[in-house]
Amino acid sequence: MPDRFSSNIPSLTSPATHGFPVTPNDTLDLAEVTRAIYVGSGGTLALRLLSGQTVNLAGVAAGSILPLRADRVLATGTTAGSIVGLV
Repeated sequence: MPDRFSSNIPSLTSPATHGFPVTPNDTLDLAEVTRAIYVGSGGTLALRLLSGQTVNLAGVAAGSILPLRADRVLATGTTAGSIVGLV
């Protein structure tokens, strides 16, 4: 299938081209720093942003795509599920 955008240089404002399942963990970093995070089951998302700041996002709706650069999703405080890291 042809990709008419294959010659464009990807940037942080480009759509994600890869996704991976996220298992929240208090000590292990994600496989890759995210460009965005998809939340399949709503709840609270506790994460560490690329800046090192830890934040808790309460009331994240199921099906949300959050444009966040995160390197860790924390198990403590996270009640959201079916989380996918997008890069």
